[in-house]
Amino acid sequence: MENSIKNKENNLQKKTARAAGIWYLAFIIGSILAQVFAKIGFGSVAEITEVMASDDLGFRIGFVISMFSAMCFFLAAWYLYVLLNPVNKNLSLLFLLLNLGGVVVQCYNVINLITGMAFLNEGQSQMAGMYVNLYDSGFNLSQIFYGAWVFPLGYLIFKSGFMPKILGVLLMIDCFAILLYFLQFFFFPEITAIAYPLYAISALSEFSLTGWLLIKGVKGKHHE
Repeated sequence: MENSIKNKENNLQKKTARAAGIWYLAFIIGSILAQVFAKIGFGSVAEITEVMASDDLGFRIGFVISMFSAMCFFLAAWYLYVLLNPVNKNLSLLFLLLNLGGVVVQCYNVINLITGMAFLNEGQSQMAGMYVNLYDSGFNLSQIFYGAWVFPLGYLIFKSGFMPKILGVLLMIDCFAILLYFLQFFFFPEITAIAYPLYAISALSEFSLTGWLLIKGVKGKHHE
C-alpha cells in the first residue's frame, strides 16, 4: 500500500516536471518565432521599426506569438512552483511572483508597440520610433524580474535532491548573467559585445533545464 502511494506521488511529480518542460519549450519556441517574424525580444529599435514598416502581417504574427510565449513562460513557472513547493514554500512562491512580475511588465509594455504601429500607419515614423524605443527600454526593464526569478528557482533545484545540482548552479549563475545584461543595456549600451557571453549562459541554463524536465523528469520525491 505504501509503495503504491509512493509510486502515485512519483508519477504525479514526473507529470508535473514534464508539464513544466513542455510549457518552457513552448516559451522558448515562441520567443524564437517572435524574434524571427517581428524582431520582438532582442531586436534593435531599428530592426523592429523596419519590420513594422515593411511587413505588417509578419509583425502582427510575431506580436501575437510573443503574447502566447509570455503566457507559456508563466505556466512553466507555475508547474515548477507546484514541483518545488514541497522543498520550500516561501522561496517557491517568491520565484513564481518574480516571474509573474516580469511577464506583467513585458505584456503591459507591448502597448508601446501597438501605439507605435498606429503612428506608423498614419505616416508618423518619428512618433512610431519613439514608442518602439519605449518598448525596448521596458523590455530590458523586465529583465530585472527575469534575472531575479531564476536564483530562488536554481537554489530550490540545488536543494531538492530530485533534480541535478548542476542545473541549480547554472540557473543561479544565469541570474547574474541576466542582471549584468540589464546593467550593460542601461550603462554601456554601445558595448553590445558584452551581452553575447551572457546570452550563451542563459541559453545553456534554460535549455538544460527544459531538456532535463522533458527527457529525464525527476528521480523520485526527496529533498534535503
